[in-house]
Amino acid sequence: MKFDTKVAVVVRDDLAGWQRLNVTAFLVSGIAGAHPQLMGEPYEDADGTTYLPLLGQPVVVLEADADTLRAAHARALSRELATSIYTHEMFSTGHDEANRAVVRAVARDDLDLVGLAVFGPRNGVDKTVKGARLHP
Repeated sequence: MKFDTKVAVVVRDDLAGWQRLNVTAFLVSGIAGAHPQLMGEPYEDADGTTYLPLLGQPVVVLEADADTLRAAHARALSRELATSIYTHEMFSTGHDEANRAVVRAVARDDLDLVGLAVFGPRNGVDKTVKGARLHP
């Protein structure tokens, strides 16, 4: 099945493995939270045990260096795509309020981005993440 829209996550290529996974999880939660229409139906196994719904479309996970990530951020904003971000400072906080505070303290162009997720029309997302490569 081909979708008209796309979810893409870009993580910085110099992060530790646990950081890449953590950032990806948080970024996708932002997209899912803002766009509940993307959620599929709950799952149920053969024994009748139910499980939470997942996103109803694939998510592509990419990696990039800091400059490519900054460029993708600027393109996402200029295209007005739904965007979630994760900054390096957020690794040192312990909760959502503190995360928002460390982001609020830094101007947009000075954010130390380590991850970005975007959602929107497939073509616009592809152009936004140009230069990033598939995460190995």
